[in-house]
Amino acid sequence: MTKGNSTKITDELYQYVLDHNPPLDPIQRGLVTTTYEKFPESAGMQSAQEQGPLLAFLVRMTGARRIVEIGTFTGFSALSMAQALPADGVLIACDISEEWTAYGVRAWEAAGVADRIDLRLAPALETLRAMPGEPHIDMAYVDADKENQIAYWEELVPRMRPGGLIVSDNTLFHGRVLDEAATGAAAAIRAFNDHVSADDRMESVLLAISDGLTLSRKR
Repeated sequence: MTKGNSTKITDELYQYVLDHNPPLDPIQRGLVTTTYEKFPESAGMQSAQEQGPLLAFLVRMTGARRIVEIGTFTGFSALSMAQALPADGVLIACDISEEWTAYGVRAWEAAGVADRIDLRLAPALETLRAMPGEPHIDMAYVDADKENQIAYWEELVPRMRPGGLIVSDNTLFHGRVLDEAATGAAAAIRAFNDHVSADDRMESVLLAISDGLTLSRKR
């Protein structure tokens, strides 16, 4: 096997990447900082800083007007995507924590995009199954409990429009996807990655961005 890229991402190189990406605006930066201050034990669930500009870029590139997010946490990724939506676009944000999402709601209001975000506090599978079954979703971002990853996928794929994009986070799962004896969330991601690569309804690429990001386009 020939490895095409041997670049090691040091702290200095990571900072270089951030310095050459679109900067976070003050509200985004404040939300990232607040998340680490208020929830230091859980802050790792927040999407990586470089993923905010990337998600916004994908929203604009696909022309998305209707987005579904599975796993909102404190709202950084939803904020980034909502800011890239047109004024009449909508993002359905699925989470189960009122405590976490309250910080997002305040940031969305401060950024002037709260009217574009429909927060639904309920198990995401219930929210998805209550949606129309026909293709109507332009883009989805999945960053929630890994054990339900395949179930989320199976609810989303039929509802994606042709050309619609599903972005799945943590698909390298800290490198533990290499462990054939993995259990729990790592095993669930291994199964999910195999499921996605075998699904001929979608075309997918797994990228070594942050903790692994899979982009899947509806055929």
